[in-house]
Amino acid sequence: MPSRIHVLPTLVFLCLSACDEEPAENARGGWGSTTKIVTAPVELRSMIDDIEALGTARANESIEIQPRIASFVDRVAFEEGQMVQQGDLLIELENSEIVAGLALARASLSESQSIYDRSKALASSQAISASNLDQLLAQVEIDKAQVQAARARLDNTRILAPFAGRVGLRRVSPGSLVDSQDVITTLDDVSRIKLDFSVPETFLTVVSAGMKIQARSIVFPDRVFEGTVTSIDTRLDPVSRAVQIRALIPNDDGGLKPGMFMTVDLQRDRGKVLVVHEQSIVPEGTSQFVFVVNMGTVEKRAVTIGRRIPGFVVIREGLKLGERVITEGTGKVRQGSQVEDISNADF
Repeated sequence: MPSRIHVLPTLVFLCLSACDEEPAENARGGWGSTTKIVTAPVELRSMIDDIEALGTARANESIEIQPRIASFVDRVAFEEGQMVQQGDLLIELENSEIVAGLALARASLSESQSIYDRSKALASSQAISASNLDQLLAQVEIDKAQVQAARARLDNTRILAPFAGRVGLRRVSPGSLVDSQDVITTLDDVSRIKLDFSVPETFLTVVSAGMKIQARSIVFPDRVFEGTVTSIDTRLDPVSRAVQIRALIPNDDGGLKPGMFMTVDLQRDRGKVLVVHEQSIVPEGTSQFVFVVNMGTVEKRAVTIGRRIPGFVVIREGLKLGERVITEGTGKVRQGSQVEDISNADF
């Protein structure tokens, strides 16, 4: 009996010591074990901003054909939808009264010129005073001006195409009385299309004169129209903070029509930036952290993030290219944890 009293405490003490030397949790993979995680490297990616601008197609040149004088339409010299060249006759107005006025002005000029010429021959003999001769010369100039005015009125009875293009619908008929307020037809040069669109001021450094663009229209979903930026407005809209851009698009087949809505895709390349997978970011309050793995040990590190791009977050400060951060398993680790990276494990 006495020997058993001394042996039992010794066995209990040895058992407790053995339990202290080996944590029971290790056998179950709990605290103190190596946590399996997945990492991804900090990498460089191109930062490209995309914007889709909505624009309106306009004719390269476009006017409404209106007479400069009031008269009756004598002849319509075009067909609706016809292609015309610069200088082609479109409308001829009744001009009999204007022709008569021109003839009268020419007759007056001929008479005043004849009187002046005879009087000038007498000036050397002082048969006519210098002041009278000046008056006769002034009358000649007046009659010349009247001839020019009558000729201009006659020219205004013939309405010519100011540039090559396609005429629109005819709005008058022969015999119609028209004046300067009436629109006879329209004329559009659609061999090229002006596309006006606006972009935010942040894209001012992207767009420049001579830049190539690609535009699309819902009318032609399978076509891409290529054009060139020709001008940029000198002012920004104070409300939208956008600037107006004008591009010129060839339209040889006439498919694009003035007034069409078109979309323009623009891209701004901001160069290469450091990024990590978005699931590796661990927010805590207003701060952002990642878990960096180095030689199997975890380091919790604060980072400054920038813009988000699909699947990734831009890192402004806190990481270096090539460092590996945890993307799966962030909730199972902390500062100093020992981990096993199974990113490249075969399953």
